[in-house]
Amino acid sequence: MAYHHQDPTEIEDIASFEKHVMEKTDLLPKVPNTLMSTAFSHIFQGGYSAGYYSYKWAEVLSADAYSKFEEDGIFNRETGKAFLENILEMGGSKPPMDLFVAFRGREPKVDALLRHSGIKG
Repeated sequence: MAYHHQDPTEIEDIASFEKHVMEKTDLLPKVPNTLMSTAFSHIFQGGYSAGYYSYKWAEVLSADAYSKFEEDGIFNRETGKAFLENILEMGGSKPPMDLFVAFRGREPKVDALLRHSGIKG
């Protein structure tokens, strides 16, 4: 996302830019003489661009919906029925946000994904 929020004419050195951005999130040691941004073609080639991040939004929705089951009990019949009636049975008949709110009682929050990913307690 750093690339998408940057004026490309202001990036003089890709390696330095990437190092600065990636040092906050790198999980593995950097392989010398490589650049993640030029190897990760999803973000620049084929019209995919920022659409790639819709996967993360799907993870937010999934984790938040599942957290309702964690709160109420995984085998809670009422929660299962609410998920069936408000999400699965409705399909594409209403806007997705309306369906999520009908199930969860509120708009999605990122907290459950952060917790499931071990980023936040």
